[in-house]
Amino acid sequence: MAGQRPGVTGRAGSKIMDIRTSSQLGGQWGQLQPLRAVAATDLRARHGAPAWHRRGIVLTVKLADVGLIGAQDHYLAVVATPRADGSAQASVVNAGILDHPVSGAQVVAFVTYGRAKLANLRARRQATVVFRAGWQWAAVEGRAQIIGPDDPYPGFDPEALPELLRSVFRAAGGTHDDWATFDRVMAEERRSAVLVQPERIYSNPSS
Repeated sequence: MAGQRPGVTGRAGSKIMDIRTSSQLGGQWGQLQPLRAVAATDLRARHGAPAWHRRGIVLTVKLADVGLIGAQDHYLAVVATPRADGSAQASVVNAGILDHPVSGAQVVAFVTYGRAKLANLRARRQATVVFRAGWQWAAVEGRAQIIGPDDPYPGFDPEALPELLRSVFRAAGGTHDDWATFDRVMAEERRSAVLVQPERIYSNPSS
């Protein structure tokens, strides 16, 4: 878009940041209170600082704010991955924010066994994850990494996969009464963890 800095793209009325030119994501989630509308004033109160920060000609939104929006609707998110022809394949998942098991950086994560989604991500590593709460939404774009029974990851012990899948499940608001059964089903279905490293985070203006 004309007038914007290199590497930063967006549409009018959106708040957008390019993580590659930002020093940090910033902050922890704080207390998550579901079923409440998230307004900029709420986020300022939670974090003790403005939720939306101006950087040059754009407004930025933190990954912590994305988590607050996701918490309002059971961490449901739309995930879009690119097909070979350039079109988008989309589906709804439960996604959350947690520390990467190898790098320690905060990522958006979800568990999947969808053949189309995994095939797309193996061939083209970009993904977009969008959370919403009412009319408020936030999107995270970035490079996706897969850790699963068919996708070993450098520096990650395959024996730790069950615990990683549990951690992703909990980060996305999940609970379970029988983790042994959970582990067995995950293994039988050959489910994988997808970790999206944020490169851009953007949102519509808060009302």
